[in-house]
Parts: sequence; C-alpha cells; structure tokens
Amino acid sequence: MMLSPDHSDSDLLWPQSDPETLLNVIKVERAADKPPEVGADNKSRCRSLAPPLTREEKRRRRRATTKYRLAHAMRERIRVEAFNVAFAELRKLLPTLPPDKKLSKIEILRLAICYISYLNHVLDV
Repeated sequence: MMLSPDHSDSDLLWPQSDPETLLNVIKVERAADKPPEVGADNKSRCRSLAPPLTREEKRRRRRATTKYRLAHAMRERIRVEAFNVAFAELRKLLPTLPPDKKLSKIEILRLAICYISYLNHVLDV
C-alpha cells in the first residue's frame, strides 16, 4: 500500500503484517462487536449463526440421506427393468437366424436400423 507523504503508518487501520494475522484481528473485532445471544441451548445459537443454506446445499443434504438413496436405487432398478423389457420386445420383432440367438443391446439397435431400411426399400420397389 502506497502512502502519500502526509500519511504515516499510524494512520493505517491495521499495522502492515501477514494476511493471516489480519484475518485473526478482523475475527476478534467482529466477535467483540456482536452482542451476547440469549438462549439456553447451544444448538439454537449455532443455527442462528450459520448462514442459510443455498438450494444446491439443501439438495446435496437431501440426496445424502439413506431414505433418498434407497428410493433412488429403487427408481433406477425400475427404469433399467423397463429398458430391458423394451429391448426384449424389439428383439422379438427382428428376424434372425437362429431365432433364439442372444443379441447385445447395440446389436439389437443395429439390426433394427437395417431391418427398417430393408422394409423401406421393399415399400419403395
């Protein structure tokens, strides 16, 4: 910090020192300025001192609960099961040799694309 010739070091709010010392001085001054809180339990005082949670922080806390994780896992299992049923139904509609050949999901999709192209070609001829 540059001082003009008519200012001295004593005009500064804090003596020039390392930033950590300055932060400690600020914290002590802020704590001294606060009036003592009235309340019997420490929990209410801690809650009142904590800043309100943001929407993202609330979402993270909610997602961290066991109840939420179990419900999410259940929804995911239902989604995957529905996905697999849809692939099984699509697989039944596709012609392959042998008919009971096990296909991966990507093979089912590629075969469906080829079969749709073939049917379009048959309709155009």
